Amino acid sequence: VQLVESGGGLVQAGGSLRLSCVASGSIGNFAYMTWYRQKSGKQRELVAIMYRGGITDYADSVKGRFTISRDGAKNTIYLQMNNLSPEDTAVYYCNSHSTTYGDDWGQGTPVTVNA
Repeated sequence: VQLVESGGGLVQAGGSLRLSCVASGSIGNFAYMTWYRQKSGKQRELVAIMYRGGITDYADSVKGRFTISRDGAKNTIYLQMNNLSPEDTAVYYCNSHSTTYGDDWGQGTPVTVNA
């Protein structure tokens, strides 16, 4: 499966961005899909997860500010990011998990939040 992220960019603190991740196959095939981020010099960390049944969960640092959603007809998941802070600056990656085929990753989309 190929995953292509978009929507990253430069934003001022307090602003919003919406990231998109388009999958080459049906997202209904995945047990779950996630958004991760990797800050400079740090390990990749889980930001948000959406399971096939629609259940979602978030890292404590983004709860109440970020929302993961999906559009099955477009084979796309989204990450709506509100009230951004410089601490959210990172490269954001989309990930899909299939119980049969394992994990696939997108190429990442950078987000920079200026104070």
